[in-house]
Amino acid sequence: MKDEEGRILGPNEVGEVCARGPNVMQGYWNKPDLTAKTLKDGWIHTGDGGYLDEDGYVYIVDRVKDMIISGGENVYSAEVENAVYQHPAVVECAVIGVPDEKWGERVHAIVRCHEGQSVGERELIDFCHELIANYKCPRSVEFRTEPMPLSGAGKILKTELRKPYWDGVAKSVN
Repeated sequence: MKDEEGRILGPNEVGEVCARGPNVMQGYWNKPDLTAKTLKDGWIHTGDGGYLDEDGYVYIVDRVKDMIISGGENVYSAEVENAVYQHPAVVECAVIGVPDEKWGERVHAIVRCHEGQSVGERELIDFCHELIANYKCPRSVEFRTEPMPLSGAGKILKTELRKPYWDGVAKSVN
């Protein structure tokens, strides 16, 4: 694991998962800019956030681009989503960072409930407080009735969900 400055991290420190060796790709076909962002000093930067434990096992915690930095604290959207998904009314959820004047970003959940079920914003936030640390809990919740936008691989397109919140804001998250 490496930090943002490219330093190798110790056990249980979260950073970007990087690898090198003869099995690592040489680059993207006809995409030199993307290759330069991905391959640095012989290391492939996967875009995954994770850590090594004391025994050398790798644990993936989130995509680096989906990490929310709120008040200087790193919040992994996947951890918050796991908490939200435990509520019986929730069928679909995405957690994103949205602009916040005081904290830089705040944790925001976008939720779709099972047909015929509902949950209130306060109830869902309180539910999360029982499962995860306070600073990781959503500060706001948006409820949708339509399914989330999905990629061809069936993954929720958080980039699309973030756009309306970051449009016209100086700092942007892709």
